[in-house]
Amino acid sequence: MRGMNLQNVRWILSREIRDQLRDRRTLFVVLVLPILLYPLLGMTFFQISQFMQEQPTVVLVVGARDLAGLPPLFEKDRFADALFTDPEKQRLLEIEFASRELRRTDDEASTRVYSQAEARGAVIAGRYDAALYFPPDFADRLEAFREAIQERTARKARDGEPAGSAETAVPLAIPSPEIIYTTANEKSQIAFARLSELLRRWTEKIGETNLEASGVPPTAARPFEVETADVADQTGMRGAAVWSKILPVLLLIWAMTGAFYPAVDLCAGEKERGTLETLLSSPAERSEIVLGKLLTIMLFSMVTAILNLLSIGITGWLVLAQLPGLGPPPTIAVVWLALALAPVSALFSALCLALAAFARSTKEGQYYLMPLLLVTMPLAVLPMSSGVELTLGNSLIPVSGVVLLLRTALEGNSWSAIQFAPPVVAVTLACCYLAIRWAVEQFNSESVLFRESERLDVGLWVRHLMHDRQATPTAAAALFCGVLILVVKFFMSFAMPQPAGFRQFAAATLVTQLVVIATPALLMTLLFTSSPRQTLLLGRPRARTLLAAMALAVVLHPVMSGLQWVVMRLYPVSAPMQEALSGLEGIFRGAPFWQVAMVVALVPALCEELAFRGFILSGFRHLGHKWRAIVFSAVFFGLTHGILQQSLIASLTGVVIGMIAVQSGSLLPGILFHLVHNGLALASMQFGPSLLERLPWLRSAAEVSEGGGIVYSWSAVMAGGALAIALVAWLECLPHSKSAEEEEQERIDRAFQVDLGN
Repeated sequence: MRGMNLQNVRWILSREIRDQLRDRRTLFVVLVLPILLYPLLGMTFFQISQFMQEQPTVVLVVGARDLAGLPPLFEKDRFADALFTDPEKQRLLEIEFASRELRRTDDEASTRVYSQAEARGAVIAGRYDAALYFPPDFADRLEAFREAIQERTARKARDGEPAGSAETAVPLAIPSPEIIYTTANEKSQIAFARLSELLRRWTEKIGETNLEASGVPPTAARPFEVETADVADQTGMRGAAVWSKILPVLLLIWAMTGAFYPAVDLCAGEKERGTLETLLSSPAERSEIVLGKLLTIMLFSMVTAILNLLSIGITGWLVLAQLPGLGPPPTIAVVWLALALAPVSALFSALCLALAAFARSTKEGQYYLMPLLLVTMPLAVLPMSSGVELTLGNSLIPVSGVVLLLRTALEGNSWSAIQFAPPVVAVTLACCYLAIRWAVEQFNSESVLFRESERLDVGLWVRHLMHDRQATPTAAAALFCGVLILVVKFFMSFAMPQPAGFRQFAAATLVTQLVVIATPALLMTLLFTSSPRQTLLLGRPRARTLLAAMALAVVLHPVMSGLQWVVMRLYPVSAPMQEALSGLEGIFRGAPFWQVAMVVALVPALCEELAFRGFILSGFRHLGHKWRAIVFSAVFFGLTHGILQQSLIASLTGVVIGMIAVQSGSLLPGILFHLVHNGLALASMQFGPSLLERLPWLRSAAEVSEGGGIVYSWSAVMAGGALAIALVAWLECLPHSKSAEEEEQERIDRAFQVDLGN
């Protein structure tokens, strides 16, 4: 087998770089735009900030009057100066008294006073940003309360009664003032925040006055003040928390953007110029062409990201660091961002290259940027949430692990970042390998590189599927079926109430399985295929495959239990979800076992296998790769489970069931595996603890967990894993039917290997 010719790779790399440097648009996006973008943004921000200032809010005050002897709330038709920490803030709260209660004369005594309902209506109508409503007897009750305190204090001094005696207690209750505002208006919310803070200070001053009336010094309520000390200035990390959320996301965005446009020009652009055929007919192998183009795209991706990061770093150092609480980017950011740049650029370069190879034109290629952003941005932005931390489980999430690692390192926790660097690097390199392999496969497929231009007409596509039906569905039909099931299940989950008993749970499960999962697959089988028997794998299986499937479910039960334990440690279940699961277990224990088994084991085994290992798996097999079809159908199978932890375990289980369905050529072994797998999980929960009590010799293999379930020993897990590997290897050796695309792909692979050997 001939190795890769690096001279060809170098030749292609230099050719592509020269072509890109001739493109003024590429040079502008890569070199000019990063240098100008952030200084212009900073200048624009400061220009706009000159016109931005806090606006005053108007508050309607209803039911207020002077409170003699108490800290003043109002002074000269405004809130009292003493209630503001910053005198400049006083102008931000403008008040209007209902019926001029603080300034009314004898001629105005008959003026009608606002009611509480009218105050609400005034805020709803938008005449005021908020309203401060005092109940009619608020002032009198507050005055009576203060007098009762003074009377109690005098009585204590005269009679020497204890402070907590029944005779001297103050049982008076004061009605609470009400702030009326609306969350539909941002200015009203601002008024609410300002009023809340002001009334809190006024209440504290009233409390201090009451303490003085009781003979207690005001400092008794607040004997000390808490001082703060920010040590970030000493470590040079002031503002690092902000930069740790900005720089990693910018690295990902610009690495992807810098890779996308050169990739579109190197693939779709060459198709339009007619130079791709010349390159493919050269002595260079397809893998060498892909590597040369990939290195070119990586180079432009890295340069784009570096220039953008340098530009924002200099802008932040000179401009943004002047803002209070925000310092220049930390120096350690240079090291960590440089380490992450190469693998991130390689990942996005390979993805963009594969997508660009699929595009027929530059215009079509640019459309693919939005789906790539929609997939990438949640993974990049979600780790920016304050509640998400770098853990072993989070480090295994593609893209998110890189962002969390950089965020942790830029915040100064270098040791934590180093600890989780190996799993992040391993996952990122694995994603790079898969993306590069996908790009190579795209270039090895003539149907992808030179597919004809076509218009998307959904009606024509549906009519084509119905009139020109094949024995099994197309990959597009399988994808549509899987997405349809997920969308319908998503909306159905909100429409169904939380089950209060087993009857409600059974009804909800049956509706989900029969209507949401099975019905779309069966309808699409009848409409879009000519052979439901072949589509749904309804052939008769061999008896040995049935026995092997059931045996595999039994030996995999400890393994799946161990995997579930690992997943729960990596991604712990939240307290509300744990409470819901505990309630569900209580529902199961309160119902007959055979009824629970019918609903939880039998019905899902039938409906889910018809959909995912029947219609969807048969359609994905037209992709030409058996394992790719198995994994895709397993992912859809896992996503139908509402809980993340269940989805991960279900996806792994779906891979095993898909392999059984393909190797046996029938759906029945997969149904039996599914039935036994769910039945064992249910039986271990229902009867496991009591069985271990009656049979002590089983305690060497399993024990009762804190939650009342069964936990298998690692020896049982390892033994089950070894037996499962043996059964899977035996099933993999069985002859199985292949789709036409799989046979064609095998012929291409064999021819490719022969060419390499020559």
